[in-house]
Amino acid sequence: RLLPPFLHIMSSPSAKKQKTDDENMSNTPEKPRTIALFDVDGTLTIPRGEVTPDMMEFMKELSKKITVGIVGGSDLPKQQEQLGDGIVDTFPYNFSQNGLVAYKDGKILEVQTISKFLGEDNVKRLVNWVMKYLADVDIPVKRGTFIEFRSGMFNISPIGRDCSREERNDYEKFDLEHNIRKNMVEAMKKEFADLNLTYSIGGQISFDVFPQGWDKTYSLKFIAESDFDEVHFFGDKTFEGGNDYEIFSHERTIGHTVTSPDDTKEQCTKLFM
Repeated sequence: RLLPPFLHIMSSPSAKKQKTDDENMSNTPEKPRTIALFDVDGTLTIPRGEVTPDMMEFMKELSKKITVGIVGGSDLPKQQEQLGDGIVDTFPYNFSQNGLVAYKDGKILEVQTISKFLGEDNVKRLVNWVMKYLADVDIPVKRGTFIEFRSGMFNISPIGRDCSREERNDYEKFDLEHNIRKNMVEAMKKEFADLNLTYSIGGQISFDVFPQGWDKTYSLKFIAESDFDEVHFFGDKTFEGGNDYEIFSHERTIGHTVTSPDDTKEQCTKLFM
């Protein structure tokens, strides 16, 4: 099987054999008709952190019991930073940007883009409005990268994604107290009512903006109902308005709220191991 260009690596024959053995095991779990889908931030890693070796080893062991899939809101390069360069090959299903970039068994299934869907005039209209709005927002610290244009969504951060971890943690507390993101979302709902957009607050410092139906439930179109008896979802932002809410509460899924990677591990152990 050919890997995408950014995943080509040199490996010895023994390493290749081990990889093949691992893939065969992950592709034939004990209960293949049970699938568990996992959010990334706050579920498999700390927010914007890298997965620990212990957690990744647990997930690989879990994939011997049931079918495993990843459903992240970030783009694939950020997901690879957190979960490893070969993550699209590690588990049978991998979805970045809520499933707008979809992989199955290491092969790409679909790439959808928001620019094609909205048109460039509406993209410019939204970007210009956001920059004007953020210029007038008074918060203790502002850094850089306030709007991140992803192929399937806009990620908007009042403090800017270039902030340090300490600044990120401080902003989260400030945001919870002063509702910076919630107020901005309400203003955008009024301004762009004609575009039928969804606004999803996730992580510590930002929120996502995307067309209705492009939340994490978008990934379910690739999970054939005929292939699975149970579809579980694990995430931390499962409250209404959180970026896990739609898939957590979807009629096809059995939703589980977690508080940390350790909690994810504990709940999965009780359910599946």
